[in-house]
Amino acid sequence: MATITGPALPDMPWQERPADCSDAVWRHTGNPIIRRDALPDSNSIFNSAVVPFGAGYAGVFRCDDRARRCALHTGFSRDGVQWELSPEPIEFTGVLSFEYGYDPRVCRIDGEYIVTWCNGYADYPTIGIAETADFKTFRQLENAFLPFNRNGVLFPRRIGGKYLMLSRPSDNNHTGFGDIFLSRSPDLTFWGEHRLVMKTGGGWQRTKIGAGPTPIETSEGWLLFYHGVLTSCNGMTYSFGAALLDPEEPWKVIARDRHYLMSPQTLYECVGDTPNVVFPCAALADAPTGRIAIYYGCADTCTGLAFTTLDNVLEHLKKQK
Repeated sequence: MATITGPALPDMPWQERPADCSDAVWRHTGNPIIRRDALPDSNSIFNSAVVPFGAGYAGVFRCDDRARRCALHTGFSRDGVQWELSPEPIEFTGVLSFEYGYDPRVCRIDGEYIVTWCNGYADYPTIGIAETADFKTFRQLENAFLPFNRNGVLFPRRIGGKYLMLSRPSDNNHTGFGDIFLSRSPDLTFWGEHRLVMKTGGGWQRTKIGAGPTPIETSEGWLLFYHGVLTSCNGMTYSFGAALLDPEEPWKVIARDRHYLMSPQTLYECVGDTPNVVFPCAALADAPTGRIAIYYGCADTCTGLAFTTLDNVLEHLKKQK
């Protein structure tokens, strides 16, 4: 039987799959769990990251204000569903000034929380990195890469003594291309040993792909949720699927979706500032039960929550071989 490597999260958000649903992933009945106007000056709150913290959960949230400036805010929750967000953006200390930030991820490594995000540098997008122990003070490190780059996602432990990060080299526009690459670092500062992980595929992922939440370590390999984009006469549509990566050489793909796990189908996923988007940025996993909760952005406007299990995802991948 396949298992998740990690801690127990018996109190993580969870709803059983509805009796009339056969999908591998199903939505929280209270979606969207965070509305676009949850802060006094927010235009939208989406594509955000959540981790277990203390007696509950903490997160870093993308909150675009009504001037449409992208900023990062902290949030805390006892149950992972009802959130209190800070009305003030994070003020980073460290080596760089903060221009803008969006689509954060948070990963706990060696007892510390590492935040990665799409960071503005000289008005160009690249991967920013910061560290925090308490979600109150954030120390910004050097940018990981030269512009242009997006979707910086760290692995939750070192492999071969090195940090590993997935990313998607891009351009300065609403990128019409993109593949997933892996890079390694001894210290979170100097990055190299770049490897191609996955190129775009057909159908729902033919335009571009990008890593989603922090990969989940399992007995079958690293479980990666990733988004894919299809360009059609109606513009870009963002869906997401899953892949299994080799446990020790995770640039090698063991299995990969041809059929998406979730596509934009509800009103709050199809109507918003960017229509037809589901964009996963965080996942919680309960090792003993194999349950997984996925936080995702809806139409670049609000935040949704979905559920699955390791067995459901593996069965979904198996059917496509």
